Amino acid sequence: MDAFLQSVERQAYRIALVATRHHEDALDVVQEAMLRFVEKYSKKPREAWKPLFFRILYNQITTLQRRRTVQHKWFSWLLPGKDDTNPIEARPGSRTKEPEHATRVNTAYNALENALTDLSLRQQQAFLLRGWQELSVAETATAMQCSEGSVKTHYSRALEVLRERLGDHWP
Repeated sequence: MDAFLQSVERQAYRIALVATRHHEDALDVVQEAMLRFVEKYSKKPREAWKPLFFRILYNQITTLQRRRTVQHKWFSWLLPGKDDTNPIEARPGSRTKEPEHATRVNTAYNALENALTDLSLRQQQAFLLRGWQELSVAETATAMQCSEGSVKTHYSRALEVLRERLGDHWP
């Protein structure tokens, strides 16, 4: 179980960071997803773990976003001003020694992060699970709790939007 959680930890954090746009919230979401996964699904077959974990992760993201909506709607006058910090600066990842290449990759990654925020939640899910996590269509459908056809539709639409938005940025 520990090896599995370590293997999905970084990807889960990146997904949560894209969805929440806040470092601490992303960490909280991943931690809560891992705890719930261990509590409820540790006895399931190992091959079912990945889609189940990502289903729990997206449930936690949805719960956080609903909480934020309620807080913003009812308590916006109590909340401090918008935080202008960039949570992407602290993202985990490899660094290269070539400054030009690092700049191109960083610019492309930032453009991808911004483009992902413009996608619907379902399109984000489909893209991140299929493209980044390399889950099969069936595993993605399980994680998203929808049909395989719906996964294909959301993934295709996400790719269409991303190709349109990233044409100038992607190396």
